[in-house]
Order: sequence, then structure tokens, then C-alpha cells
Amino acid sequence: MRARLSIIVPVLNSEAELPGLLPGLMEGVEAGLVREFILSDGGSSDATATIAEEVGALWVAGPPSRGGQLARGAARAGGDWLMFLHADSQLPRGWSDRVLAQMADGRPGHARLAFDAEGLPARVVAGWANLRARLFALPYGDQGLLIARSDYDAVGGYPDIPLMEDVAMARALGRRLRQMPFTIRTGAGRYLRDGWLRRGARNLSLLLRYLAGASPEALRRRY
Repeated sequence: MRARLSIIVPVLNSEAELPGLLPGLMEGVEAGLVREFILSDGGSSDATATIAEEVGALWVAGPPSRGGQLARGAARAGGDWLMFLHADSQLPRGWSDRVLAQMADGRPGHARLAFDAEGLPARVVAGWANLRARLFALPYGDQGLLIARSDYDAVGGYPDIPLMEDVAMARALGRRLRQMPFTIRTGAGRYLRDGWLRRGARNLSLLLRYLAGASPEALRRRY
């Protein structure tokens, strides 16, 4: 029987991030879990395409839009389960066993979040993200999403919007989402550049405005 899981990652000039993701994916390949690795590009001008060719990833190209890139990657996928990750995600040892258990459960799942940075601000922001996901079933894309193809199609897939596509998907799935017992480490570069408080406040403002009815396009123009 062919492997059941397609890994889908949106990329845009991601040559610096992908080397941190690839070693973890090999665990799933060696376990016979990962069927294919799909990079959905939004117009990279660096060596991202070269990396894709070197590792045998499927390459999908189109306009830059996180939601659109995820949707195009899913359209190319052949697995009956899909796992969406970010280019700067780092998977822990043993993740494939946890994913197999969630696939047996049948419901969509997401991981816990941690940052590749030390200190109290990183722990606080990650803690809030994990609390938000657990209490309100609103994980962000950097927590990963594991979903059966049938569930993905039933909710209409990712909308082609420039941001908040992960929140739109989480709201469509609702309380069926489950937190899986492993942690994805993600890059803290944007927080280190903008400041933990400033970036966190910006993200919360975006979320609240979106939930209040603001369009993703308007939010993108504003921020």
C-alpha cells in the first residue's frame, strides 16, 4: 500500500528555512508514512527551487498568497491525508508515530508550538498560541495542520486569501480539531526583528479585526 500522507509547504524565498525542516521529514519517509513532499511557491528568486529539485519535492508555482499557495499544493497532492507546514517548521523526533495515531483517530489535528529562541517572551507567546488553540480551536499555520482529504474537501479547502487562511480553516473545522502530543518549533525571526510585544499585539489585532468582519485584503493593505 502506498504511503498515505502528503506534506505541503508554502514557500517564498525560503532557502534559509528549508534545511531546518527537511531532516525531520525524513523520519516520515523512512517510516513509510510520507507519500510526497510538495513545495507551493509564490515567486521565489533564491535557491528554493534548487533545493526542491535536490530533495525530489514536487514543485507548484503561482502568485504569492498564503491561502492560494496552500490550495494549489493540496490540489496537486495524491495522499488521502494532508499535512500543511511552514518552511521554518522543525519537527521533533517521534512526530510520525503521533501523526499515525491521529490518522487512526480520524479527526484533524495540530501540534503544540514553540519558538527557536530562548527567554520568557518566547515562552509566553508560544503559551498563548497553545492556549488559544486549545480553548478556542484556533491554531495558526505554524502549528501545522493534519487533515484527511475528505475533510479538507468537505469544508472547501483553503480560501485564496493573503492572510488569515489558517484561521478560516480552523473555524470551518471547529471543535473537531485536536491538539496532537508533539511540539513544532518555528522560527522567531519576525518577533526578534519587530519585538515580541509589538509583533504579538499586531497579530492579536489582526485576529480580532478579522473575527469582527474585516476582509483579509483590507487587513493586508493596512498592515
